[in-house]
Amino acid sequence: MSEYFAMGGHAVFVWSAYAVATVVMVAMLVLSLRSLRRQQQAVRLLEEARGRRRQDEAPAQGLPETGSGAAR
Repeated sequence: MSEYFAMGGHAVFVWSAYAVATVVMVAMLVLSLRSLRRQQQAVRLLEEARGRRRQDEAPAQGLPETGSGAAR
């Protein structure tokens, strides 16, 4: 078993490569999750703003539109 971990004398290079790859993959995961949360928050804010805009426009929806050709 110790011969496996020694990797034929190349253990330093092999295990350091595994360590670097693991660190890079974990960093990518963390950055991706942060970005996802920021994007979800931005979408939530936009949807809330859209909802507020629609509520502000709601009373005007009962009025007929001008220039739409409805009075033919």
